[in-house]
Amino acid sequence: MNNLKTKVPIWFWIVAVIFFLWNIMGVLSFFMHTFMPEDALALLPEKERQLYDSYPMWGTVLFAVGVFCGLLGSLGLLLKKKWSKQVFIISLFAVIIQMIHNVFFTGAIEIYGLAQAATMPAVVILLGLLAVWFSNSAVKKNWLK
Repeated sequence: MNNLKTKVPIWFWIVAVIFFLWNIMGVLSFFMHTFMPEDALALLPEKERQLYDSYPMWGTVLFAVGVFCGLLGSLGLLLKKKWSKQVFIISLFAVIIQMIHNVFFTGAIEIYGLAQAATMPAVVILLGLLAVWFSNSAVKKNWLK
């Protein structure tokens, strides 16, 4: 059994903190979207209000799974835990399903246009893929235990 500690480079910590901050923003976004007060919803244009009302409960559940697993995975990175990879994978699957639904099976493209409706989902999915790749790479380098 190898008891030698593998030194983790400083850039690992920088990336881990960036993922953690990103996922905190995701959790905040979840709460802002899911628990938007009625008076704030009333200020939105009619089509946007209808869009918010059209999201199914399973989409909200996937949103929660995606952001909370992303946050937990980020915390796992900061704690140097191998399980962060599996949690990031769960987050990624939830995010992909949710974003595909939100972009292609709602009226988001008609309301916002393709570029605006797809940009943030694409960024979220790309960062999710990066988190899985990064955690997998850290496991292979024995940075996570």
